[in-house]
Amino acid sequence: MTPKINLHTHTTFCDGKNSPQEMVESAIQKGFSAIGFSGHCIHPLNPDFYTNVDNLWHIPSANINAYATEIHRLKEEYAGKIEILLGFEAEYFESEKYGSAIPSKKNYIEFKPDYLIGAVHFVNTPKGFYTVDNKAEILKENLINYYGNPAPQTNGLFDGKQDENFDGKQVVHDYFEAEREMLKKGNFDIIAHPDLIRIRNAALNIFDENENWYKEEVIATADSIAKARVITEINTGAIARGTMDDTYPSEYFLGLLFEREVPVCINSDAHTAQNLDAAFDRAITNAKKAGYKELIYPIGGKTVSVKI
Repeated sequence: MTPKINLHTHTTFCDGKNSPQEMVESAIQKGFSAIGFSGHCIHPLNPDFYTNVDNLWHIPSANINAYATEIHRLKEEYAGKIEILLGFEAEYFESEKYGSAIPSKKNYIEFKPDYLIGAVHFVNTPKGFYTVDNKAEILKENLINYYGNPAPQTNGLFDGKQDENFDGKQVVHDYFEAEREMLKKGNFDIIAHPDLIRIRNAALNIFDENENWYKEEVIATADSIAKARVITEINTGAIARGTMDDTYPSEYFLGLLFEREVPVCINSDAHTAQNLDAAFDRAITNAKKAGYKELIYPIGGKTVSVKI
């Protein structure tokens, strides 16, 4: 039986539903050997800046120290029962107006994390920014506003409305380009859900994964991941929450990573205690299908191998 480890865990410090202690108790009950906490964080920015386009889901700046203190407390309380690690799902965001957040160990050193997960949720455009995993109706509105063409008017005047169609190819490019920039500029251990752009694709038909241009974007991103020498997580969070019946990365993406000898781990991206090990069996199957025989986790300042 493959030992259970999860390093992508959210709690009530950000947008999770359970406290860190409840997550630890659930992990012990489910037979985990290690659990890592990865609160959403957009340090050093104040997450209030995006509340007009999305709900607040990062740890408020004033609470980051409290989060780190609580995880360190749990490490001591549960020593000998389960290994507990402090991490962050560190956001990549760059804006001339709001500033920059780079998933870099230098930026997080004051909190003494055991590891960092680098993540892209925000995409910047010349017209503004949006989050790719927002509700389908909100994401559609954003894509029309930022990637649509002006709707034709019978009187020849533009009234500010956009065409219902949008440029899906540019949407995909901007998302993966943001990831590639994060991989160049950041310094982190694990890349989160590397093709998160797929999350609303079934509902919105943004792109076709079989198109050559889409595959070229994925290939370029796989190359960047390999060059950055980071671990890629096989993320089961979309399955657990019913937003997509598949893991991240896709079967095609995962095969490219195996060809490039990129190490992988399995993370649930759990926002509830019951989903800590959601779809782990399916993730193991996908890893084996791609050719992987082991999972790699950054634990205790070194990489730990788990055979599958």
